[in-house]
Amino acid sequence: MAAGETQLYAKVSNKLKGHSTPSLLDPLLAMGVPAHTALKALAATGRRTVEEATEWLRCHSNDPSLDDPIPQEYALFLCPTGALLERLQEFWRESKRQCAKNRAHEVFPHVTLCDFFTCEDQKVECLYEALKRAGDRVLRAFPTAVPLVLHSSISYLGFFINDSPADIIREFAMVFATEASVLADCSVKPCTKQLHLTLAHKFYPHHQRTLEQLARAIHPGHSCQWTAALYSRDMRFVHYQTLKALFQYKPQNGDELMLSPGDYIFVDPTQQEEASEGWAIGTSQRTGCRGFLPENYTERAYESDTWVKHRTYTFSLAMAMDSRKDGDSNSRQNREFHPSPASRGVGSMLALQATISRRSVLVVRHGERVDQVFGKSWLQQCTTPEGKYYRPDLNFPRSLPRRSSSIKDFENDPPLSSCGIFQSRLAGEALMDSGIRLAAVFTSPALRCVQTARHILEELRLEKKMKIRVEPGIFEWMKWEASKSTPTFMTWQELKEASFNMDPDYRSRVWECASVKRTKRKGSGNWP
Repeated sequence: MAAGETQLYAKVSNKLKGHSTPSLLDPLLAMGVPAHTALKALAATGRRTVEEATEWLRCHSNDPSLDDPIPQEYALFLCPTGALLERLQEFWRESKRQCAKNRAHEVFPHVTLCDFFTCEDQKVECLYEALKRAGDRVLRAFPTAVPLVLHSSISYLGFFINDSPADIIREFAMVFATEASVLADCSVKPCTKQLHLTLAHKFYPHHQRTLEQLARAIHPGHSCQWTAALYSRDMRFVHYQTLKALFQYKPQNGDELMLSPGDYIFVDPTQQEEASEGWAIGTSQRTGCRGFLPENYTERAYESDTWVKHRTYTFSLAMAMDSRKDGDSNSRQNREFHPSPASRGVGSMLALQATISRRSVLVVRHGERVDQVFGKSWLQQCTTPEGKYYRPDLNFPRSLPRRSSSIKDFENDPPLSSCGIFQSRLAGEALMDSGIRLAAVFTSPALRCVQTARHILEELRLEKKMKIRVEPGIFEWMKWEASKSTPTFMTWQELKEASFNMDPDYRSRVWECASVKRTKRKGSGNWP
């Protein structure tokens, strides 16, 4: 470590000497990461875990601005939780559906407590201490319920906070600003004007009445724990557009940007002259790299989606902990406002999210079918007088699987066209590129669906390892085309003879449940 970095690290360590939490900086320094780079990674990830900071450094290994002394911008918000937050989020969704998007949708429900300000990376943890001190200072005076008064104008709709609760909240913001100035050497401008929680802003005037009606359904008295939350953002991209990658994109040229689903891209609308139509030039938040990207691989996102949440101070929770006996050591430990990185609650939530992500259900539509291209009389076009199949057009399949019954059964159970087979393979290729891992494959008994599943598995190199499970309950029985007869599907034995890797042991779950219900209703266990 260089002499300057050693002094910097010593200064930070002395500043935080009284903290009982283990340092996150030490493991990064032990890896050989320069101090200024390690502090930058910690600030960019909210100083949560060493693992997150390490992953950030790995992703930003080619970031040309990695060594630039660019601090993060920080802001403090008062955020509702509980039932009130749920009502506000419901208003967000419904107002967007009925009246389109407005400026309020760009940020989560909040009350702004201060303007954005900068803080050096080595002093971020001092901000956390400033937040805790400010919260402890006003804790006993903080209102148990914050009264919200609805206010409406031609371009604004929101709740105002008045009287003594507003004064206490302003005092909290001012104490935080003072403490941040002393501890972290930051210049913070606290909010001294009307405190408000915006519901809608800069909307069309003719939507005002509808928005007001939706807002009146939000009862201000809903139970709520108010939480002061510290967020940060990258100050370089404040006035940029934010895009979110929907699909994976592998660069075809050296000046193109690698995209992974979920990546956020910052795009400056004033610097797009060099980009061709359908392309944009942007900077990836995940890697810090800049390059061209296809616009149709992305969708518009909000800047706040890229903000990093650092620490919170929940007043009602802290108040409940403060009400315990002073001699309770557990009470004192729990009152630390920043146990969230190691708390069991967050750990359980992360574990739950991981479980959900592992149990995702991927729904795929079947490829193009021959009757969609050649009409309902397609079978007559490809059948000889002797009842044998031939290929009159290249978009017809090369052959049809053998059926023990008549070839006419294909009329109500058509196969994929050649284009449909191609589409299915493309879907499998896309899944392979995205890194999707399959645990099981279910398909309706329709031939086109079974074919689609097989071609996808072939592209995933799983056609021999993973068996296809036929679930009749997936088929859209009530939306069958204009046909007087129910389609006759291929049997399991016929599918097996046609080289489909079917699961012979699978038993329909939907079918069994429906049969039980029908038995109770009609006294018959036979499915029609």
